[in-house]
Amino acid sequence: MAISCSVDRDTPSSIMAISLFALIRTSTPSEMLQQSCSAAQTGLEILRTRLLPSTVIRSACTGTLQLKEPLNFWCGGRVKPSTKDARPSEPVYEPATGRVLCEMFPCGPAEVEQAVQSAQSAFKTWSQMSGMERGRVMLEAARIIREQREEIANMEVINNGKSIFEARIDIDIAWQCIEYYAGIAGTLAGQHVQLPGGSFAYTRREPLGVCVGIGAWNYPFQIAAWKSAPALACGNAMVFKPSPMTPVTAVILAEIYAQAGVPEGLFNVVQGSAETGSLLCLHPGVAKVSFTGSVPTGIKIMEMSAKHVKPVTLELGGKSPLIIFSDCSLENAVNGALMANFLSQGEVCCNGTRVFVQRDILEPFLEEVVKKTRGIKIGDPLQEGTRMGALISKPHLDRVLGFVRQAKQQGATVLCGGEPYVSEDPKLKSGYFMSPCVLSNCTDEMTCVKEEIFGPVMSVLPFDTEEEVLQRANNTTFGLASGVFTRDVSRAHRMAAKLQAGTCFVNTYNASPVEMPFGGYKMSGFGRENGTVTVEYYSQLKTVIMEMGDVESPF
Repeated sequence: MAISCSVDRDTPSSIMAISLFALIRTSTPSEMLQQSCSAAQTGLEILRTRLLPSTVIRSACTGTLQLKEPLNFWCGGRVKPSTKDARPSEPVYEPATGRVLCEMFPCGPAEVEQAVQSAQSAFKTWSQMSGMERGRVMLEAARIIREQREEIANMEVINNGKSIFEARIDIDIAWQCIEYYAGIAGTLAGQHVQLPGGSFAYTRREPLGVCVGIGAWNYPFQIAAWKSAPALACGNAMVFKPSPMTPVTAVILAEIYAQAGVPEGLFNVVQGSAETGSLLCLHPGVAKVSFTGSVPTGIKIMEMSAKHVKPVTLELGGKSPLIIFSDCSLENAVNGALMANFLSQGEVCCNGTRVFVQRDILEPFLEEVVKKTRGIKIGDPLQEGTRMGALISKPHLDRVLGFVRQAKQQGATVLCGGEPYVSEDPKLKSGYFMSPCVLSNCTDEMTCVKEEIFGPVMSVLPFDTEEEVLQRANNTTFGLASGVFTRDVSRAHRMAAKLQAGTCFVNTYNASPVEMPFGGYKMSGFGRENGTVTVEYYSQLKTVIMEMGDVESPF
């Protein structure tokens, strides 16, 4: 049975009080009028009801939910598609069933203009608030996410296909990120420098303005939080474009920010594909673009942003090495290899898919990793015991399976998996499932070793010496992540220093604490997300020089 409904948002009085306090505390009457981006002002039909009530999302089962609500969000509410110059809608699929979940209406020039104007209006108020005031509102947003954790995770699973076990972790990382930057917001400060004669200089760290975030489909809600939290903490506004394949949960984040008390239009969501992204990158009112996705798209975003000399943050693809030395804890190394390859159905940009194993432990490693890989439970991603859900789409599933076929043709051995998985559950028959795959007898020249597959495919390669594996590991155009398993502390530090990647995991893999920066070397991008350093990518530094005496002039 399909479920489609819309109810009024139930806003607790305590939250309304906090939101009202934030508004009165920081705004003059004229600024409060500027914050109102009403339907009367814009000619739009703004919906201020929740996308779906909590009870519906919590009770949803795989294959039962159908969304008919608008998925664009600006001016503090969801915006109905314009009938004038409307673009054709695009179907959004539920990966576990292959059925249509909703229709996505892409934004054109008029809608992008409205969203940017909405953000510019909110920026005038938000940028004048103190860091402590901004932080309080962000803490409230983090609290609401914790409160709604289960329904957000359920919606993420339905739209993305990953297991509910992983989705809950993603939502936790999202609120932790917002909470972390809420704490940083009040610490943003400049530097004071004493100059001769009683004069002095100081620096001011100022917001950029309207920032654009362009997300990926593998971590829809988490990426929206990773991009918006530092931007908002620094005093910016944001227009966020999620992937057209996962448009839903970014809207929930927008609703949560609004509920927490941000000015109307501070965080906006525009739906669309390449055209919409291009409009955002080329818009003269946009001050910065942060993108997560493929290298080719990242290059295009750099080119478009360069036309207005906009700073960009690019988190792009990877083909990361995981190096396992013979002195490691074999059990930990096997678990690390599974974490490095099979989280989120292998659809993780920093995955360690080139697994280099020192030759004298190759056989026991393969035996254990194959045994554990065969034990991974595939199935309904909303079921508690499931550990591998569905890939994002049918074309992507076919692409990943094509890599496995090509690997076999090039001489690799499939030790397990690499085939379509057909569930006994009737509702999952058309889902985009495959069995996780381990390839042996791989060589550095094979396509499966050189190109990013973005699926549950592990390529295992033997090596003999530290010097040899270091050279092979760095022989790639990518540089997003790397990993080392060894008990030798000196070796661990040597490898971490010499591996050409933005992150090096030692005796673990795919840990992502929000306190630590994340980003790539080489063609995996530049700029960082998370950690205190990200403040530098969402702010600009102004120098002020104060002369306290007379001006000396040679003229």
